[in-house]
Amino acid sequence: MTTRVAIVGGTGKLGGIIRDVVNHEEGYIVSATLSSRSEFSELDGADLVIDASTPAVSIDVVRAAVERGINVLVGTSGWSAERIALVRPLVDAAGTGAVFIPNFSLGSVLGSALAAVAAPFFPSIEIVEAHRETKIDSPSGTAVRTAELIAAARAEAGPVESPHVDQRARGQQVASVPIHSLRRPGVVARQETILAGAGESLTIVHDTIEPALAYGPGIRLALAAARDARGVVVGLDSFLDIGIRRPGSRAGESRPVDEGGVPGQVARTTGA
Repeated sequence: MTTRVAIVGGTGKLGGIIRDVVNHEEGYIVSATLSSRSEFSELDGADLVIDASTPAVSIDVVRAAVERGINVLVGTSGWSAERIALVRPLVDAAGTGAVFIPNFSLGSVLGSALAAVAAPFFPSIEIVEAHRETKIDSPSGTAVRTAELIAAARAEAGPVESPHVDQRARGQQVASVPIHSLRRPGVVARQETILAGAGESLTIVHDTIEPALAYGPGIRLALAAARDARGVVVGLDSFLDIGIRRPGSRAGESRPVDEGGVPGQVARTTGA
């Protein structure tokens, strides 16, 4: 059976990458490509809605899909835990599925997971993220997700140490973690999570070099999962076993997925 996919924001950079993946994936077909000027009635007849729009429009896209009883895969930034909580009752009441993916890059997912594992061992943690100058929102959805995972991992240790956060130059706090956002030409996406303790520091860095190559495996994974999802699911790590236990998870609750190599990105961990 063919799954009909409607892509909102399908004319943008991420939307174009998603459209190419869907077009080449067996069992899927793009039934509608919506722009900012499209009517939500164009979603009618779709089996799955993929949202790659903007943070301002995204919540309306999710509501429109849920009201029609259609599962939705959200790749748009700006979805914090608090914002997701607003639509969770709607999704549960409709009996549909809403999958929120802050970043389709498998390397980025690993970087966030490593940061969460290391978080209880370092009192000071800050995030520096950089994107191209055309990115509308800040901090990025990936940085927000990383900060939320760090906070969950530090449930017993407590909030991170972040002195002088009353000063604007100290960044925006998310779950007690200061996040510093750079928007500049010449960069696709880069995130540094800097963890520091007495006499040492640990920096986890992820760079996206070629988005189409970096996001492709994650999009395919999320596409299959979102089609059959029920309820709200957050993060690509919900669908694969990366060999690291997420905060609050039970061993063995994730199923392993073989996606092969992950080109188009670089991830590294450094100690100093």
